[in-house]
Amino acid sequence: MSRACTPVVANWFAGEGEDFRLLGTRCSACAAVFFPREDGFCRNPGCGGGELVEVSLSRRGRIWSYTDGRYRPPAPYVSDPELPWQPYTLIAVELEAERMVVLGQSAPGVSVADLEVGMEVEVVPGVLDEDDETTWTTWHWQPVGVSA
Repeated sequence: MSRACTPVVANWFAGEGEDFRLLGTRCSACAAVFFPREDGFCRNPGCGGGELVEVSLSRRGRIWSYTDGRYRPPAPYVSDPELPWQPYTLIAVELEAERMVVLGQSAPGVSVADLEVGMEVEVVPGVLDEDDETTWTTWHWQPVGVSA
């Protein structure tokens, strides 16, 4: 039986392979870009507001900062205490065209030892969790030229 692929958060990313992109919104009045997306109103306090249009964000950016999570966070973080804790790496990536920093996990197998500030990375599809019925999909950051 195959599992249903379900995005962890609807409408935050789309596509597959080379077409995989994070999705944001852009204000038609002031051109401000938002991620996570904003569908209600322009968050720019200096803008009178405009239509918010979905846009694909840049696929590549440069590492602005990074860290690793080596401990299980306390409640209300949800995790199975019966399973061993798996450390993970978080990367803050600057998207130059959008003038923003987007946070995300590194691709599997990429640790802080593999990273440096300023390194070019690209967004790739990822898996956050799986159960018997569902594969919960997300995005990961992967150094350019490295296969996951």
